[in-house]
Amino acid sequence: MQEYDVLLVGSGIAALTAANILAGKKKVAVFTKSKTTSSNSYLAQGGIAVAIDAGDDWKEHYEDTLEAGAYHNDPEHTKLLTREAPRHVMDLILSGMEFDKDGSGKLHLGREGGHLKRRILHAGGDATGKALVNFLLGQLKGRLDIVEDEMAVDLIIRDGRCVGITTRTAAGEEKAYFAAHTILATGGCGRLYAFTSNAETITGDGIAMAYRAGAVLSDMEFVQFHPTVLYKDGKALGLVSEAVRGEGAFLQTEQGRRFMEQVHPLKDLAPRDIVARTIHRELQNGEKVYLNISQVKDFSRRFPHIDRLCRAHGIQPEEHLLPVIPAAHFLMGGIKTDEAGRTSVPGLYAVGEAACTGVHGANRLASNSLLEGIVFGRKTAEAILQSGIAQPAAAGMAPAVPAKGSVAAELPSKREIQEKMTANAGIVRNEQGLLSLRNWLEQFDFLRMDLSRLSKEESEIVNMLTVGWLIATSALQRAESIGSHYRSDCPPASPGGGRNTRREILRQIHQEQALRSQGGRN
Repeated sequence: MQEYDVLLVGSGIAALTAANILAGKKKVAVFTKSKTTSSNSYLAQGGIAVAIDAGDDWKEHYEDTLEAGAYHNDPEHTKLLTREAPRHVMDLILSGMEFDKDGSGKLHLGREGGHLKRRILHAGGDATGKALVNFLLGQLKGRLDIVEDEMAVDLIIRDGRCVGITTRTAAGEEKAYFAAHTILATGGCGRLYAFTSNAETITGDGIAMAYRAGAVLSDMEFVQFHPTVLYKDGKALGLVSEAVRGEGAFLQTEQGRRFMEQVHPLKDLAPRDIVARTIHRELQNGEKVYLNISQVKDFSRRFPHIDRLCRAHGIQPEEHLLPVIPAAHFLMGGIKTDEAGRTSVPGLYAVGEAACTGVHGANRLASNSLLEGIVFGRKTAEAILQSGIAQPAAAGMAPAVPAKGSVAAELPSKREIQEKMTANAGIVRNEQGLLSLRNWLEQFDFLRMDLSRLSKEESEIVNMLTVGWLIATSALQRAESIGSHYRSDCPPASPGGGRNTRREILRQIHQEQALRSQGGRN
């Protein structure tokens, strides 16, 4: 049993931003079930969206964010995100973070889908996330405890308050850590799907932990699929940044037909949900889809990581056609928070993709994810510093004794879950498929299993089942098509109609299903 002021679960940009504010002022520990660089943030290619150019304004960034999000966004949180972006980014630059510049020494600004102006800061060409994570890790060196290869299994709840976490080491040892403040920054759930841009570690862990602890979740039906992930021999190989289209690339079929021309005024730079659905339709019709990069100047210099990725898999950028498919990329929903990362459970916070601040609405605008981590990671840390709760919440307490539940006598494989989710809760959904998926998921007692008796792999599967069930249930509740949630059996939502209809989920809604499962099986 160890005590801290703040426990941070996750090591992406949101966690490291918060840690950088807290370190030195609080006793902080960062936990990651793999390595500190095993995160979606580290893989982020595009950059940070910020209205920093003299010809741009945060209000225009705000409007583009609302448009992409189908006006389902939380307006006040979205204003906070876009209005404060320049200040937070300038703080990063002044502290030593270097972004790419043009030939005259000015910051080079790219353009991506849904943005009406060039406002994307990037570093290392197409390695912005890697540069940011390494920069922040360098600033944090020696200032806090970093615990690698140790998986957070569950939250410790005492008298309705979160007072810490239980973990499992790579060797299988169980541990307990206590703190006045626990921040979940575990990312989304991309690995629930057969094709994804996400890191191997992203299996919905933090969201499942929060749900088991009774936290309010919101908007779990909104899963964004990135339109362009490199594809060969039935495998998704890695992201091809939207910035490539921002520099002139365009989508086409094998016969050369540019199918985005008549779909949206922004053509190949339409919001992601529209482009992903259009590509999906072409693939369903038997077409192969390619990203034509013939008009991108100095492709290998501007996008060195993507260039290396192509060559490593026998795809030659000189031939100008990159085979692509849409893949699960980002969860707009998650653990509901206020502007300071506070959840419905006292002592528990969430930041980054694990959180639902409402800034992304029904569909995230390109390059707003790193920005969200920076802005709300900082806001959360500042709120903790101002909270006045300084002592570890569980001083003198014995470690929590896990509730005795069932052992995982039978669990599906990760691949089975991924195939079911892709087929029934993917880019296009309908009631029949979602009901079939939910019924299949409910075969498994994922809420009654004793996670302390499971392996890391089994714990991840339980978390995947939990989050898959939440997505399917939420998608069934929203009988309309809006943003990334597209129901082929439902009409589109009225413009702006989703703004005040957020779908909130408490752990209690699963009680009926749990009771049925207890009565239906031995």
